Amino acid sequence: MSLDECIQGLIELIRPGNAIASGVLTFTGAFVAEGSGILHQMGAVSAATLTTILATGAGMAINDYFDRDIDRINNPERPIPRGAVAPRTVLVFSVVLFAVAGVLALMLPLLATGIAVLNLVALVTYTEFFKGLPGVGNLLVSYLGGSTFLFGAAAVGQLSLAVGILFLLAALSTFAREVIKDVEDLAGDREEGLNTLPIAIGRRPALSIAIVVLLLGMLASPVPYFIGTFGVAYLILVAPAVLVMLYSGYRSFDDPAGGQSLLKYGMYISAVAFISGRLTLLL
Repeated sequence: MSLDECIQGLIELIRPGNAIASGVLTFTGAFVAEGSGILHQMGAVSAATLTTILATGAGMAINDYFDRDIDRINNPERPIPRGAVAPRTVLVFSVVLFAVAGVLALMLPLLATGIAVLNLVALVTYTEFFKGLPGVGNLLVSYLGGSTFLFGAAAVGQLSLAVGILFLLAALSTFAREVIKDVEDLAGDREEGLNTLPIAIGRRPALSIAIVVLLLGMLASPVPYFIGTFGVAYLILVAPAVLVMLYSGYRSFDDPAGGQSLLKYGMYISAVAFISGRLTLLL
């Protein structure tokens, strides 16, 4: 492998798009909690956002390190199975990213630091200890997805009911996406002896659970507007996001890969709805 191939492989491993999106959610949590006062807390917000980006990238990389045998079946084009980067290099790279994220987290308020430490432990242990437990791994990842909002709010010292609702909405959609992704990875997971939800209860029942969870998210989605956290722009934008996510669940019965990818875009639209909804109350 060449140096260029190795660097490209490391960049691929951290999934820059996903890592940055997670950072945006942390920023969103801080913005929803603090409003216009966020301008006076940009040091803490910047540290929290960068911590999330680095920790998410490190988590993605360490996940690929532990999943390298499964990926030879499910995703042979990924950097480790295709030989672009050595497993040991990935391990060292992940540790460095986690270490930098940990140092940044120590600069934040105690509650935010506690959330960061808990999440770092969860990211490191997920694949090795929890991924193969039916539903447990999905619940852990759904917590991690929703906790980006909690972390952002804790960084500015403003945890609230509104942020808790955002956590719930993000956790529900993340849980559904993880179940759909397990269906997509079913062949490799079974080969490796993992007992994911689709393996334990079957493909269609697992996808049905994902649909029910998305429906719960749909029912809960108007709550931030009705409690006065967001303005009408939120309702206008969250409606298509919910429809996209529901359609993605339906599509997953025939095309799990396409369904979980589409669900991710619905989650991005929701994040835009959160920011826009908060802005309409400030302007």
